[in-house]
Amino acid sequence: MKKVFAFVAMMGLLTFGVNQTINAQETAAPAAEEVAEDNSTDSVAAAEPAETEVAEIEEASETEGEGLHKIIKTKFIEGSAGFMSLVAIAMIFGLALCIERIIFLSLSEINSKKLLEDIQAALENGDVEGAKSICRDTRGPVASICYQGMMRIDEGLDVVERSVISYGSVQASNLEKNLSWITLFIAMSPSLGFLGTVIGMVQAFDDIQKAGDISPNVVAGGMKVALITTIFGIIVALILQVFYNYILSKVEALNTDMEDSSVSLLDIIMKYNLKFKK
Repeated sequence: MKKVFAFVAMMGLLTFGVNQTINAQETAAPAAEEVAEDNSTDSVAAAEPAETEVAEIEEASETEGEGLHKIIKTKFIEGSAGFMSLVAIAMIFGLALCIERIIFLSLSEINSKKLLEDIQAALENGDVEGAKSICRDTRGPVASICYQGMMRIDEGLDVVERSVISYGSVQASNLEKNLSWITLFIAMSPSLGFLGTVIGMVQAFDDIQKAGDISPNVVAGGMKVALITTIFGIIVALILQVFYNYILSKVEALNTDMEDSSVSLLDIIMKYNLKFKK
């Protein structure tokens, strides 16, 4: 859009010069020659700044395209590569754990209502082995809990209930696996940033002591390192916190689904016992 605007402006200047030339020719022939020469000179002079402006706009657009990458790279280097690398490592490991948990939890989600309907349909026909096969062939913690309950269907409802509750605790622990490491990286990121801040302040005071002056130029380097490391540490912590809260919401949803499915499974098994074990 900027290039188009500059081109239109240049064409407008040229058109204005041509119109002035035509009007001068209609007034007087001798004067027209002088005006034409003046206007051609003005047009060339106007075209040169316009071309310069177009070149500057093209350079600005190229700078904007690479601006974010260059800014991040520059600030990373300015913020002391040692501490910035530690913050980057914390972000990489934290994101890796978050992605692993999100994939695991997404694969653990199933249509538990359909699973229970299939189990109930199999038990209504007295097909216990078919119900076990349905649970065994279905992924996720809900299916695993149902399978543990079906394995003890002949031992009584109380045994089934204890088995479901115990195995449900195991599955809940599996869902929360590695969350403590994610919280560790969430806490480490701003802490590393603050550590860089303290070291940057110490560096600033060392520079003041060496220079014997408190001018802004002396303390600017250390203060810059301090602020950049703090900013990056807080940004990393915020990113990981968003992923962590999303993971917690999925864990809570799966725990609720396991509890509801366990209650429904016990009801289905009770109906089976009443029908086939009178």
